[in-house]
Order: sequence, then C-alpha cells, then structure tokens
Amino acid sequence: MIRNVTTTKTLGADFDAIVVGAGFGGLYAVHKLRNELGLHVKAYDNASDVGGTWFWNRYPGALSDTESFCYRYSFDKELLDQGNWQSRYLTQPEILDYLNSVADRFGLRSSFQFNTKVVSARFDEATGLWLVKTDKGETVSAKYLVTGLGLLSAINKPRFSGIDDFKGELYHTGAWPEGVDLAGKRVGIIGTGSTGIQVIIALAPVARQLTVFQRSAQYVVPIGNWPEDTETIDNYKSNYDAIWSQIKRSAVAFGFEESTVSGLGASEDERERVFELAWQRGGGFRFMFETFGDVATSEEVNASAANFIKRKIAKIVKEPDIARKLTPSDIYAKRPLCATDYYGVYNRSNVLLADVKEDPIAGFTTNGIRLASGALHELDAVIFATGFDAVDGNYTKIDIRGRGDVTIRDKWADGPLGYLGMMEADFPNLFMILGPNGPFTNLPPSLESQVEWISDTVATMETEGWATIEATQAAEDEWVETCRTIANMTLFPKAESWIFGANIPGKKNAIMFYLGGLGSYREALQSVRDSGYDSMLIDRQAVLM
Repeated sequence: MIRNVTTTKTLGADFDAIVVGAGFGGLYAVHKLRNELGLHVKAYDNASDVGGTWFWNRYPGALSDTESFCYRYSFDKELLDQGNWQSRYLTQPEILDYLNSVADRFGLRSSFQFNTKVVSARFDEATGLWLVKTDKGETVSAKYLVTGLGLLSAINKPRFSGIDDFKGELYHTGAWPEGVDLAGKRVGIIGTGSTGIQVIIALAPVARQLTVFQRSAQYVVPIGNWPEDTETIDNYKSNYDAIWSQIKRSAVAFGFEESTVSGLGASEDERERVFELAWQRGGGFRFMFETFGDVATSEEVNASAANFIKRKIAKIVKEPDIARKLTPSDIYAKRPLCATDYYGVYNRSNVLLADVKEDPIAGFTTNGIRLASGALHELDAVIFATGFDAVDGNYTKIDIRGRGDVTIRDKWADGPLGYLGMMEADFPNLFMILGPNGPFTNLPPSLESQVEWISDTVATMETEGWATIEATQAAEDEWVETCRTIANMTLFPKAESWIFGANIPGKKNAIMFYLGGLGSYREALQSVRDSGYDSMLIDRQAVLM
C-alpha cells in the first residue's frame, strides 16, 4: 500500500532520508521510503552499481548457500512470479542480475550516487538532522539516516611479514577484480570458511598447484546443488503464499520446517539414519536444524552430528594424515557450511594442505609463503579468503557520531550493542539494516522485516509530527541481555567463530546476533509497534501510555 506522508523536504534539510548501501537492504529501503512513503531520498554506494556484497564477491565458485526459491524478496508478487533460476542454489552472477532487475523495475538507480563512500555521519542536536559527509568532499543533511552496510562487507586482510616483497598476485575474495585468470598457476589460498571452500573447489581443477593454508578444520556437508526445471520452479511459485508465511514464522528462515524432535530420545542408529538422509539431500542449515531440534543445544546430539561428519571425512579422504588435518577437533557450532565434494578435493594430486595451526605462517617471501618450520611454498598468486570484520566492522570504520558527539566506535569498544538489530541509544533517527544483535537467519526475509518496520516507524513519525526517535538505554540493555541469554542456551558461543568476532585478531568476543529465530524476532518488532513505541524516546521524551 502506497502512503504519501509528505510531499516536500524536511524543513532545512537537503533530503528527508539518506540511505547508505545498494545491496538487498539499501535497495528495499529506497523503494519503501521513496516509492511508498513519498520521501525525498538520497542514496550512496562506493561501488559503481547496485549489488552490495554480491557486487564485490565475484570470486570463482561464489554462490549462496540459501536455496534459490527463498533467496529473494517476498514483498512483490509479480516480482516473485517473474523469478527464474537454473539450480537449487543461485550463483553470484544470477544474484547480481536479480538485484539489477529489481533496481530497474522500481527505478531505484535515480536515487543513488555510486562510486561514493560515506566517511562520516554526525547528528546535529541543534537542527535534529544527520550531516553526512562523503569522500567527494560534499556534506548533505537529512532527518533520517538508514544504513545498509552489510553484515559481510568490511574485508579482513591480515598483515604478514614480507607481504610487500611478494612478486606474485594478491587477491581478497571480498574485492575480486574482473579478468583474473589463475589457470595453470601455483595458487595459495589462506582461509577455509564458506568463501574459502567455494574457491578451493572451483580452482582445484584449473590451477597447476593449489596450496590450502588451513587455520581451522571445518565441518562441511554436501550442498546438493542440482538443476531445477520449470515444473519445480512453477511449483514453488504456486505455493509462495504458504512458503513465505512459514519462512516468516520459522527460526532460520531457510524455507524448511525446523525439526522439533529431540535427538536425545533417538538411538544412535536412528541418529545415523537421519543424518545420512540429510547428507544425501544436502544443505548446511538443513543438516543442523532439520535433523534434530537440539543439534545446536545438546552436547550429546551435537557430538553425534560431528562424529557422523568425521566418519565421512575418514571415508572420503584417501591419505590418512590429510584426513587427520581436515578433521575438526572442536564442536559443531559455527555457521553450518556446505559445498560440493569439499573433502574429495584433497584426493587430487595438485592440491596440498598446509595446517597453519601446526606450522604457522612465518611470512611471505618474494616468491611464496614460508612456514615456521622453514618449509617454503612457492606461489604465483595468493588469495585471502579470510572473511570480514562482520556485523559492526563497516560501522566502526565510518566516523558516526550521535548525541554529545559520542561515536559508534567508542560506544561499541567492548563489543557492538544495538536495539532490535536496528537502533542505537543516543543515535536518533539512525536505522541500521542488519545491524548488531539482529536475527541469525537467511538474510532477505530478515532485512525485509527490518526495512518494513523502519518504514512503518518513519510513517508514524511523519504522521504524528515527531522530530526524533531513539531507543532508551534501558531497552537496549534489555535487548542485548536477551540476545546474550539466548546465545548462551546454545552451543554457538563454545566455538571460535566469526559470528562472535573470533576471526579478527584482538577483537573482543561479543554477542552479535539474536538467535531466537525470525518468527520470534518479528513478534518482538510487532510488540514495539503495538505498544506505541514505549521502549523509545520520542523527541527526547518517554512515551506516555
């Protein structure tokens, strides 16, 4: 429903709203605020076009681990009906094409200024406006600041001794240039997370030699990426009402019913049978959440799942010492990974595995990487698949200042805070899409829920004549504690993982997600609306009920 809440700019401001980011979140925010609410919107992105994370992550083998039928927007029925894909999972080019088609359909590019980085944003208490400065030297003002900076976009590139002396090619998967040809070359890959395993699988058949520098052995289940024909796709489309209703009530929002069966009540043989069925079907989140309801909460059931995967590794990998190095020693409690025959790659004669926990990287030389033992791996190219400074990384890299000139960087010095994954106390009218302590799910349904809540909140503000809205510190503290309590009911905090910041040297371990599920999260958002925003300060006053 289109609601024109205003027809002119906010008094004294250049724009009603500024949106940062042209990925899934930023595009939808521009559509909701401009096309539906009728606000005057300016948007920025440092890329040359739309796509967000999927604009930059063009590395070999890049694809989503969410099934194609639900890695998309749900808000427009015609857009859903026009959707098309080739296989069970979307490749990076398909996702980028999809986001381009969305930008075209809703005329979103006209609001964007590309090739422009936002370097600072300051809330001016005198005017109640956000002053946003770009790397082009311009400063613009707006009543609302909406950030779609992305969970996984602030790249993490470790520094190594001698790296500037290396004469070969250096790449990071999160900033992949066009035209890279690694065929017939000696390639090193540092990192074995989700991105790393995709690159390893893609490059193993084409590289002359592929050396994998592994810090952490990973639990990887098959992805099960088969072609999906027109009949299958049409079946999804005819059932989309029920599918999206289920997704928005579910926990992880991956398009399947999470199991409510406890593995504790099942025999070891029954657990083996269930895990084998999931292994054959494929999908990381399916293996963790569709098998038994307590894989992520019961140490006993988790150990059964982990041991099942370990037995698969031993069976697949022919060389016992390589199998040993590939076998994880920690619990199965990171973001679940999936890929096509990951362990089988190590049976290839041109693939080498260097365990850099056993033998750390000492530094780069002019022609390769030297380990602490003195072993030298001569390389023509090195790829950093070292992930991102996730969730809060892009926020702390921008000079964002709220009331009293307090910075986000200082406020989050001991770990990111955030209310509802969207707001921060003392930062009025700042709305963060996929900010800290938002839901840990398939992202499009979560960010849709957030952008729709933001849009509804802005519409209410314009209708009621409110100048500012911000979370109370008490509400934020309660939300962060809720996120911490739920996380501690699971096994996830027991594993070293990027979802708690463990991949960034020196970064404090912190709760950064709401692990209570999308359905419960959406209920929390609705509760705030239904209460008349009683967890907020309106024009710096508490809501009087």
